[in-house]
Amino acid sequence: MSNDIQIDLQAAVLTSKKRKSLPAQSFVFQKDRRYPIHDRAHAANALARSSGKPEAAAVKRAVCRRYPDLPACKSN
Repeated sequence: MSNDIQIDLQAAVLTSKKRKSLPAQSFVFQKDRRYPIHDRAHAANALARSSGKPEAAAVKRAVCRRYPDLPACKSN
């Protein structure tokens, strides 16, 4: 039996209205409201979208602080 966490990306729809209603703490970059990480699916997506960009380390730190059990966070 595998202990891998499965993320249902199909259920992770974020409408404009819902995004605007999220508190600033739900974003990696709170001032700019970039990279929403309010749920595991969006956190995984933030990691993927930031890969190879200058902000990748900051995104990974924020995601792993909130979701330390994500597979990407276990390889520290």
